[in-house]
Amino acid sequence: MDLQGKNALVTGGGRGIGADTVRALAAAGAAVVASARSVQEIEALAEEIRQGGGKAWAVPCDVAEPEQVDALAEKAKQHLGQVDILVNNAGIAASAPLKRIALEDWNRIFAVNVTGTFLCTQAFLPEMVKRKWGRVINVASIAGLTGAAYISAYSASKHAVIGFTRCLAAEVAPSGVTVNAVCPGYVETGMVSESVARIVEKTGISLEKARGSIVDMNPQNRILEPEEVSYQIVSLCDSRARGVNGQTIVIDGGGLLS
Repeated sequence: MDLQGKNALVTGGGRGIGADTVRALAAAGAAVVASARSVQEIEALAEEIRQGGGKAWAVPCDVAEPEQVDALAEKAKQHLGQVDILVNNAGIAASAPLKRIALEDWNRIFAVNVTGTFLCTQAFLPEMVKRKWGRVINVASIAGLTGAAYISAYSASKHAVIGFTRCLAAEVAPSGVTVNAVCPGYVETGMVSESVARIVEKTGISLEKARGSIVDMNPQNRILEPEEVSYQIVSLCDSRARGVNGQTIVIDGGGLLS
């Protein structure tokens, strides 16, 4: 895939899927802005890419804050000129039975996962439509297509992201812009490590058994690697992927079969 001459922005770009996506986009030739709340992480990542001959900048942002998203859009314009590819990856997760979910926690999950996706897309999509080319990729989850105990807030937020993706895809279909979602299962990231730790804390089972319970959810008996998700994201950015629009691409080793 050749993304020479394309400009990309990745939210939640400091670690995990986001960081790997920044690297993959840069490797394909795109100039990239990596954005996240973790300033040191995105600055180190941008420097790593520049040292390798790529073009990258770090711009801190909390996507749940409209003023910060406005500032992100302005900084991205300064660095890139225009944003052709937007990867809405910023997200948070939590697990708890319904009676223990505080309204504050519910609102924060929706503010980051849903409102953040909305604000960033609203900031960059209109110019893509005007130019008649663009790619928006929303990182959702298999939790946005199914359900499980104790993740009602997270699952509801990812269902919302998928609904948002489908509606926007229909809205911009004639314009040359595509909007898609990728839906990973468990990926080897800090979020999975936190999930394992919560299982250990709540059940008292060993770390090995807790991790095994997550591995068992993938018919391939493994936890996915971030590069498997970033590969799908970058593939959607290719001009030859223009016919893929409004889709939810599941990456889970075959656990969720259509």
